[in-house]
Amino acid sequence: MTGSAARRFLRSLSVTGTILATVFFAASLTPSLMPRSYQVQGLLSGLCAAVGYLIGAGLSSLWRYLELPTARKLHVPIEVAVCIAGLLIAVASLWHAVEWQNSIRTLWHMVPLETAYPYRLAAIAVLAFFAAFAIGRAFGWIAIRSSSFLARYVPRRVSLILGVLAAAALFWSLGQGVLLKLALDMTDASFKQLDALLEEPDAPSVPGSVTGGASSLISWEGLGRQGRHYVTSGPGAEDIRRFWSTEALDPLRVYVGLNNADSPQDRATLALKELQRQGGFQRRVLVVIAPTGTGWVDAAAMDPLEYLHRGDVASVAVQYSYLASWLSLLVEPDNGRETTRALFTTIYSYWRTLPKDTRPALYLYGLSLGALNSEASADIYDMVGDPFQGALWVGPPFRSTRWRSITEQRNADSPAWLPRFRDGSVVRFTNQDNHLDEAAAPWGPLRIIYLQYASDPVTFFETGSAFGAPEWMQGQRGPDVSPAFRWIPIITMLQLLFDMMTATESPAGFGHVYAADDYIDCWIAMTAPPIQASEVTRLKDMFGGKLAP
Repeated sequence: MTGSAARRFLRSLSVTGTILATVFFAASLTPSLMPRSYQVQGLLSGLCAAVGYLIGAGLSSLWRYLELPTARKLHVPIEVAVCIAGLLIAVASLWHAVEWQNSIRTLWHMVPLETAYPYRLAAIAVLAFFAAFAIGRAFGWIAIRSSSFLARYVPRRVSLILGVLAAAALFWSLGQGVLLKLALDMTDASFKQLDALLEEPDAPSVPGSVTGGASSLISWEGLGRQGRHYVTSGPGAEDIRRFWSTEALDPLRVYVGLNNADSPQDRATLALKELQRQGGFQRRVLVVIAPTGTGWVDAAAMDPLEYLHRGDVASVAVQYSYLASWLSLLVEPDNGRETTRALFTTIYSYWRTLPKDTRPALYLYGLSLGALNSEASADIYDMVGDPFQGALWVGPPFRSTRWRSITEQRNADSPAWLPRFRDGSVVRFTNQDNHLDEAAAPWGPLRIIYLQYASDPVTFFETGSAFGAPEWMQGQRGPDVSPAFRWIPIITMLQLLFDMMTATESPAGFGHVYAADDYIDCWIAMTAPPIQASEVTRLKDMFGGKLAP
């Protein structure tokens, strides 16, 4: 770009937009739920600056459109002074960036940062800003062209509005119908190829009785990467026997991959038949699992349960997607509901035909998107006469209907990040500190536990945080949320969006990574295994080392 072209470009910038872009950049550096690397911070800050510029430029355009007066004599000096003040605020915010990020890292027992790499951060932010700026200029060009054409037929002001609407419609169509579909197709294909990788043992080395083995009704190849890992991992009878110094069983794990059958109902029926073949209904505990978007089942959840019950556990899961949970949650929130409901209905319908004194205790489990789908799979009104025994829903996404309803109806003296619901006889919430014994009444026949961390953005993301502080930010904060986290209009929503995309990068016990310790407390409260306090401590010690990141 030549000097004259650069000057023309600078003169074309909106002063109000530039001021707001600088302020938004500075505000984006403040802490939120997740600690951020300089790469993530740079992208977030660039996007925030672009949003600030858009708002400022839009307000200036609206002012001119309404033909409101301006103080021309004071205009330039005020703009220069405000720009300098904005620049100083941005520099000061960069100076405090390390302190803000360490306010989270200290709570999470992470190594403090020594630098926020301000030059690298700023460079990434500039690139992100100008990429968004170019898209905005393209939008403006289309709007102006459309308005000029329409001005031949309608009044000028009407044509301006119609031109903006026409550009918005075109960009929305491209984003939703073309670019988003292409991105989803490419992502789905990538995950599908990854899922097909045979990183786990070859089929001939798998015991015939195991899902996917020689005697199984389910093909090894169709299980997919996550399914193969799940059925071949976890403790065996010998591992459990060695730990407890007592007799134990091999836990039963049934899994059906997307490629094992054509439809959700076919996969659910196949899962039931495989569970019957392996003798799952003769076990003490039976868990119906809703996996995450990629089909993953958290080892930190199921391994401790199998130890707690000396292997007398059967579990069953059916895959419904290849996409990462956060992506499925944003663009396909209903994905997996049909599969999970088909699985639960099929298993429950058979389970209720069995004698009550000999059938296993039936539980539901879901993490992240699995929790959302598991919630929706069981209609309480259809099973009041013969309910299952309980459900453990972990890190429920913000779109979880039942979770949101219970949270909104929580007892007035409890915070949104750790609700207390009525007398606690049916529903209880907990986090890193075990709160399951704080209910006013003993457990009833149905036990529902929500395990959630206050620092989990998948649970606490809210689009409404763009315009008002969420309830979980009001009053006392969660123990793992930075005291320096402040609500800022628009910025907080964008911060939480980026937090949600990086939520699984946290250490175990924070963010969206749930620790085995906390699962152990939940399973004990829900399934009441025969275990002493000293044995609980020993089990937690073992899993604390085994599953540490």
